[in-house]
Amino acid sequence: MIALPIVGVSAVDLTWRSSELSVEQTLSRQIGAADAKLTDTSYDAGLYQNPTGDRYEPVGGYRDYDPSKAKPEDVPVTAVLPQGAQVVQDSHGSAKVRTTHGLLVTELREVDTASPLVEGLFTLKRGRLPSAAGEVMATDTFLKESGFFVGSELTPRGAARSYRIVGAYELPSALDRTQVIAPPGTLLGPLDRALTGAGGQGLSVDDSFLVKVGGDGFTWNMVRAANAKGMLAVSRTVKLHPPADSEVPLYAQQRAENSGDDYNGASTKAVELAVLATVVGLALLEVCLLAGPAFAVGARRSARQLGLVGANGGDRRHIRAIVLSGGLVLGAASAVVGTALGVALTLGLRPVLEEYLGLRWGGFEVRPLELLAVALVAVLTGLLAAVVPAVTASRQTVLASLTGRRGVRRANRILPLIGLVAVAAGAALALYGAVSDMGTVVVAGGSALAELGVVALTPTLVGLFGRAGRWLPLSPRLALRDAVRNRGRTAPAVAAVLAAVAGTVAVATYQHSTELQARHEYVASLPAGAGMLTNTEDDRYKDVPAARQALAKEFSLAVRADVDRVVVGKPSCGSYSTEPGCGRLEIVTPPENRCPLYESKNGMSDFTMDQVRALRRDWRCKERQFMQPRDTVVADEKLLAVLGVNDPGAVAALRSGQAVSFDRRNSQAGKITLRVITDDARGSGTPGPGGEPKGVDKVFPAYQAPDTVTGYGIEVVLPPGAVKAAGMGTAPFGTYFTLADKPTSAQRQALTGAIDRIGVDALVKIEEGYQGRDSLEILALTIFAGLVTIGAAGIATGLAQADAEADLKTLAAVGAPPRVRRTLSGFQCGVVALMGVALGTAAGLLPAAGLRLTERRALAGLIAHSGSDQAVYAPFAVPWATLGGLLILVPLGAAVLAALVTKSSGALARRATG
Repeated sequence: MIALPIVGVSAVDLTWRSSELSVEQTLSRQIGAADAKLTDTSYDAGLYQNPTGDRYEPVGGYRDYDPSKAKPEDVPVTAVLPQGAQVVQDSHGSAKVRTTHGLLVTELREVDTASPLVEGLFTLKRGRLPSAAGEVMATDTFLKESGFFVGSELTPRGAARSYRIVGAYELPSALDRTQVIAPPGTLLGPLDRALTGAGGQGLSVDDSFLVKVGGDGFTWNMVRAANAKGMLAVSRTVKLHPPADSEVPLYAQQRAENSGDDYNGASTKAVELAVLATVVGLALLEVCLLAGPAFAVGARRSARQLGLVGANGGDRRHIRAIVLSGGLVLGAASAVVGTALGVALTLGLRPVLEEYLGLRWGGFEVRPLELLAVALVAVLTGLLAAVVPAVTASRQTVLASLTGRRGVRRANRILPLIGLVAVAAGAALALYGAVSDMGTVVVAGGSALAELGVVALTPTLVGLFGRAGRWLPLSPRLALRDAVRNRGRTAPAVAAVLAAVAGTVAVATYQHSTELQARHEYVASLPAGAGMLTNTEDDRYKDVPAARQALAKEFSLAVRADVDRVVVGKPSCGSYSTEPGCGRLEIVTPPENRCPLYESKNGMSDFTMDQVRALRRDWRCKERQFMQPRDTVVADEKLLAVLGVNDPGAVAALRSGQAVSFDRRNSQAGKITLRVITDDARGSGTPGPGGEPKGVDKVFPAYQAPDTVTGYGIEVVLPPGAVKAAGMGTAPFGTYFTLADKPTSAQRQALTGAIDRIGVDALVKIEEGYQGRDSLEILALTIFAGLVTIGAAGIATGLAQADAEADLKTLAAVGAPPRVRRTLSGFQCGVVALMGVALGTAAGLLPAAGLRLTERRALAGLIAHSGSDQAVYAPFAVPWATLGGLLILVPLGAAVLAALVTKSSGALARRATG
């Protein structure tokens, strides 16, 4: 019981320390054997970075940075390197690769694997390194997910040729990455040319450079010189020997702009340590509460030996020392066994743990002081668990110990008062944290204090339960009265159950409450039972018709509405592509229909809070609740049927060649305006009058749907004829549909497989209402609470049987049926379990209520700050189904299990007298 937590804690410590990499190990996996890695950025005026290279900003900060003014051309890496430097280019891209199962998004990489500079970046597991065009090596994860093996051939989608896998490797710090490496110039370039040649969108490739300069390595001055050219540098020398903060311009710039970390690291660490200490303390208390009755069983069975010690001149100090020594010895033995098992378990499961964490350890690191601290916790736990049994045993008279009789002990009057004060103080602290700025840490601390108070009150509460015995039959009445009369063994077991159940109830109540809030806030994307198939890859528009046919084949459709998108530039261009020859389409909102909150120069700062609240109620400032992949689509009146639009005017408008608008902010005088923006290759648009992007405006006659009609995020529906008349092109985008019959799982899988075979990344979504989150956590916590309950109640039952053995023999002697022993044992276990579960349920509601009140206050503040008059909805709801399972099934299961494992009869013996 004590060794098991030690096994877990020592294993966690060993895993944590072993997975921490040294700076040298991290550098080896990041930059190989190179002195530095350089990566080009788009900052034309240079950048400032920190010594580790994981944070950087443009010179002057982001406040005045204009992203449209990017570098006119890339700076060659040789411009920032000394003469004779070695350079290896490392290029990365991403594409879909055809596998045995369909398509798999894979990182494609080109690097010279024979260069000594790449040593440490990857580990070859089997096969050999690729050396010629048409050869690649793949990560083990890619091979596992693709179904390939060394010797297979893979083909990126759109590639003109296949590539043979000649080796398998792994990335030591990214074991779960799907990646393929090819020799330079053999994969990314040919694939890009093949894609663009077929009218598709090319690859986006990121280049970095591994450099070796020799001498003192890539110094901080060299890093700053590279930054001046817009390059980010990760340097081995700088990481191993970082410069002073005064020599880092990034820190000075952040101090000047007050843009550094917005939190205090020391205070955050203090809070984390406080939370960790609270968790460890409660876990220690749980172990003590579980182990305490076990020590009491041992002390009770050793009562005669302890009585003999007293009869031979030993006093109370000796009795206490004997029992405490037993706890000390057991704690020490548990420490040794638990630590040894933890080390062995971690070593044996090292490959599994590395796969789970996603990185290879730098070594197996054992920190003796930390393991010694863990072992001392075990010794301390054993000692604390033996304190109460030791005091109880020392108070027994010699005569009572030798005859097996128990003396009468008065109830402690101080402990209930302490418990009441702790409960009141903890509840007040938790509620104060919920309504103040102290936050969840104070709520957690107050809840823990209140729980400790309930633990202190447990003996008194157990006594109150005893008053229900007068209405119970014989066996449960005997069990309840036995538990009440022997609170020394009942209270710790009840408290242990209380602590475990309280945590389960708190998590279950909090999750159930947030589930109700999420259900209330859920916004449907389509009418119930409707669905959509949408293409997420605009350059694969030619495959959309095949996906539509697969949808119609596999699903039983009532209405099918094929939807196209308006093309700006080439059909393969994305909606916001920055490639040359591409552009975008925007809905132009008339100036008088625009929300003043968003049009004002300083936003809401230009208005009083009353004005903000008034404008929030203005129809021009109404928030959009729905989201769709596109706000402007090309379709016929079938789309209106799918969207549940029954307005005859909208249907007639589409049939007559007019557009339909679902947002009245977009229409004016029966017309809407769409702006075609093609003059800015970067997609941000060259500002025109009023700061708006310039473009060609297309005006369409439009029917404005009533406000009671919703388009579910679609703002404008254009008829195909009107788009063609405006000189604009279209491309297939997807299909909206309603179902005649709900598709089965087999039909869904068949459609997914068909779309995979087509090779298009099309998403299929059916509106089925709010789908609750997975409750595996609650199930796991409930099982844990049940196991703790059965364990603690079983220990208390074993002690009760040891105490009541003489009474049970007497019952058997006077003719009681054999089932009385079994029934009494079951009820004794069930009584302890029921009391613990009931008290734990009450104790667990407090932290959940405190956390929900904290969230409600934060939500109310956020809504008030935004100027909205929206009602705050953050409910506190009790999960009655979970509580019912805990209150009924867990005690019932404990009682049945105890009855099953108890013998129906015992050996008869003469009742001790005198």
